[in-house]
Amino acid sequence: MDVDAVSGGHDGPRAGGSWTPGKVAELLGVSPVTLRTWAARYGVGPTLRDDGRHRRYSDADVRRLQYMQRLIERGMRAREAAAAAFSGADDAVPEVSVDRHIEELERAAESLEFASLAALLDETLDALGAAASWTEVLVPVLRHLGGRWLRGDVCFESEWALTGEISLALQRYSAGFANTPPGRVVLLACGPEERHSLPMEVLRAAMVEVGIPAVYLGQMVPAETTIAIAAKLDPVVVFLWSMSANTVDDLLVQRLRRRGFDVATAGPGWENRTERDVPWVNDLAAALDLATERLKA
Repeated sequence: MDVDAVSGGHDGPRAGGSWTPGKVAELLGVSPVTLRTWAARYGVGPTLRDDGRHRRYSDADVRRLQYMQRLIERGMRAREAAAAAFSGADDAVPEVSVDRHIEELERAAESLEFASLAALLDETLDALGAAASWTEVLVPVLRHLGGRWLRGDVCFESEWALTGEISLALQRYSAGFANTPPGRVVLLACGPEERHSLPMEVLRAAMVEVGIPAVYLGQMVPAETTIAIAAKLDPVVVFLWSMSANTVDDLLVQRLRRRGFDVATAGPGWENRTERDVPWVNDLAAALDLATERLKA
């Protein structure tokens, strides 16, 4: 993993900043003596000089130290962790189980460690891909937080932090597949009142990952805007997402179809609500298959 590409959050390195050893030690939760030991033994000390005498850590230094620390927590010896974090030797990094991904994400969300969440999500997406990351790691974490909420354990801030960082991580991941084939696109839209958009963001990432050109409009897009964008893009198919029956917009489907667009409904909100000649999908695999079929037609 390219640790320099990890975006910092509220507890992460500041853009363009430099860090004193004391601040870095505080961020990592280790003593300044430990930092000096790592620098002396493994050559992972600060690389900046502010006045020719005092050395400071760059943002890149701090990101690498955070990655090194995660590797140590996963059982890697400090020397090997330093080599992996500072040399980019991915083959030296131990494989992380799905359960460990879930555990680390839950812990970071609980502590509101935004930079750690960003880095962990980037690692998970790089290791598993968009679809597997969603079904095997992210959905279980979100369901666990939702279950805690229903049992009276107020954890709204943790869920909010996690969902926000998932969205940002999906954007970063998708940007790595920007060179999609030219031609007509797949249009991904939420119902005008739909706020729960993560499944569509995951679908977009999964599509661009396999070379399907996809445009995602975001949440709560007015019906007129969706129709206007469809008219300009002329997509091969429009996926319209609703999480619940309360956000279903049958009229929007009808208006799109009257204008000649191929429409597919997506999400549990549309179950038993879609007309027989309008396809309905409720999982990533089915949505990818339908998009591929339409592109080949």
